[in-house]
Amino acid sequence: MPRTNFQDLLDAGVHFGHLRRKWNPNMAPYIFMEKNGIHIIDLQKTIVKVDEAADAIKQIAKSGRKILFVATKKQAKDIVAELVSGVNMPYVTERWPGGMLTNFPTIRKAVKKMLSIDKMSKDSSWDVLSKREKLQISRQRAKLEKMLGSISDLTRLPAALFIVDVLKEKIAVREAKRLGIPVFAMVDTNSEPEGIDFVIPSNDDASQSISLILKVMTDAIQEGLSERKVERDTDGEDTEPKLKRKKPRVAEVAESAAIEEEVEDEDVDEDEDEDEEIQD
Repeated sequence: MPRTNFQDLLDAGVHFGHLRRKWNPNMAPYIFMEKNGIHIIDLQKTIVKVDEAADAIKQIAKSGRKILFVATKKQAKDIVAELVSGVNMPYVTERWPGGMLTNFPTIRKAVKKMLSIDKMSKDSSWDVLSKREKLQISRQRAKLEKMLGSISDLTRLPAALFIVDVLKEKIAVREAKRLGIPVFAMVDTNSEPEGIDFVIPSNDDASQSISLILKVMTDAIQEGLSERKVERDTDGEDTEPKLKRKKPRVAEVAESAAIEEEVEDEDVDEDEDEDEEIQD
């Protein structure tokens, strides 16, 4: 069953493209007709593309990986923040920080700095600082929060990007393509669909259109997360009794010791990596 229908798309104005003189010829396959100098998007194709994108995004969420949503245009910011935060996915609604993907370690350092400021503000050392120092640090924290607050939980590169308006977010698209990260996007008639892995031909300017498409995507993510939780709970129920029957107590203790040893080794490696970063 399709995740949306023709009437809902029509009511949301998803079919309205741009003026004919602004069109991108590569969008021709998704254009139904021209009316009063404006291109009309073929909503039947949009329905198919929405389903393809939603199914793919659902599988990514089910695998436990993250999808980064990018929408810095004014009419999309609040919609993205509200819907995407509801499924615990990272998003960028302010200016795209150049090198966010291609120079990801630097971005992570900035996020860690923001978290360290939070930690310091709760520590006794905060009281020793002067009012001027506190003000400067608070302003720095606010700036970092505005730019990076929504991606503070993103500890590694995202598995995919979802973009509203590829023309405006061309730097994000370029970085994703360079790293081989799949791109899902709402693509209007004035935009370039080449290089976009999952094209959703749609009006990327109207807030109702953006809201409808994003609602379908976040619902698909929620489905994936729910299925992942059910499978993990089921696997836990199936495997736990078997382990108790088959493994004697001595084997359990030996396995636990081995796991702790591996974790300690990993912690040492991570500490060494952090020391190297600090020296650099």
